[in-house]
Amino acid sequence: MKKSSPRLERPKTFKQDNSSLSYSPKLCLYMIPICITLLLLLQFQSLQQWQNLVFRYTALVSPQNCTITTTQDHESISQKLRDSVTFLPLKDLRFSKQPLDGHTWFMSSMYDTREEGEFQHQQFPSKSSKHRLLCLKGRETHDGSWNYYALAWPEALPSNATLMKGLTFVAYNHYNFDNIWHGLSAVMPFVAWHRNNNCESPARWVLYHWGELRFKMGTWLNTLMEATFGQPPYIEGFRDMEDEGRSVCFEKAVVMRHNEGGMSRERRMKVYDLVRCKARVYCNVSIKRRVNHEGPDIGMTLLMRTGPRSFRNETAVIRIFEKECNKVKGCRLMVAYSNNLTVCEQVKLMSLTDILVSPHGAQLTNMFLMDRNSSVMELYPKGWQKAAGVGQYVYHWIASWSGMRHRGHWRDPNGENCPYSDDDRRCMSIYKNGLIGHNETYFADWARNVINDVKTKKSKEEASRHGPAPITTCDCS
Repeated sequence: MKKSSPRLERPKTFKQDNSSLSYSPKLCLYMIPICITLLLLLQFQSLQQWQNLVFRYTALVSPQNCTITTTQDHESISQKLRDSVTFLPLKDLRFSKQPLDGHTWFMSSMYDTREEGEFQHQQFPSKSSKHRLLCLKGRETHDGSWNYYALAWPEALPSNATLMKGLTFVAYNHYNFDNIWHGLSAVMPFVAWHRNNNCESPARWVLYHWGELRFKMGTWLNTLMEATFGQPPYIEGFRDMEDEGRSVCFEKAVVMRHNEGGMSRERRMKVYDLVRCKARVYCNVSIKRRVNHEGPDIGMTLLMRTGPRSFRNETAVIRIFEKECNKVKGCRLMVAYSNNLTVCEQVKLMSLTDILVSPHGAQLTNMFLMDRNSSVMELYPKGWQKAAGVGQYVYHWIASWSGMRHRGHWRDPNGENCPYSDDDRRCMSIYKNGLIGHNETYFADWARNVINDVKTKKSKEEASRHGPAPITTCDCS
């Protein structure tokens, strides 16, 4: 009998085996926890890597490392900033034909801060200066192009620089500080800044004329500034700047280079009010006027000159105005020469004056020391109308700015003849020093009209307030 062959069993394929496994519930239960464990291990490893990264960054920016790095960098940057400070000439000759327009030829790279109706100025440090300080170098009194300015950060002042504490006023004057009109025009915007900034007063003044240093103001101007700011103005002489390499920087500085330009009439009147009030307090001048029961008190002052633009016949001029004044009860005529009066005597005289009669000249600047709405009568020698230019009207301007009433002018038709044509500029050198004549009929009518107008006005004022105006406290008291 034939033996049967053993049965060969065919091995299962992977597919078959996998199919069988896939349907095994027990295997699934084993696989789930294994997967979860692997996922947690991967997350933990990732978290460790982030912790290491954060730890390394924290160590890099730790206070110790940061301080060392910053100190080194700060010293390096400060030195670079210090070395990069560039001094430019105060007097830029490129703008010599437009000294008061645009940039001006004084500190020509700088723009002014301008606000509607306010003074034009520069302040250091400020946002416009990127919080840098003003620095100056040079002590030249004859050529402003050899004096210099620069801006520097407080932490990086120029090498060997001296830092001056407190507030510094830097005044630019296209003319000079001795003439009371030109000097007053240059300093009035500083008084405006003083009023606008909590009445802060300067520790020092730096004076420039065409970029050249000046070391004094005229006595009249110096006294008014002492009265206004409560202390004599200290004019900086920069004695430490004799060494050409030395410079000075200012903790705080205000620069004016446009005089009263840009200020509204209302703003100017308030500034003149402050100086007038401070001058009267300083000179111990009483505001009370002489009481006259017969009529309003009217003070008429002839403020005379000697030399150029004086009267040919002073006696005749005085007689004309005296005669008209005597016709009005309460009117009194005062005759004075400004060059014979102290500053406080001028302040007192103007405080008693309602009508000021005077030749064209610097002495007329005293008009702002009168009460507001007082009257001014101005006289010119021959030739000024054609040859003098707009400068002949400066006392019309100051009358308006200070709240006075300019009551017209008289121009002498007679005088020395000019050998050149009427429009020749050489004629002004002849006319400038001319003497002033008089016209009795014109002067009498003019004086009579002004006196009667002032009388009517003062009568109405006194009737409305029943007595003299009360004394008010000065601004910045």
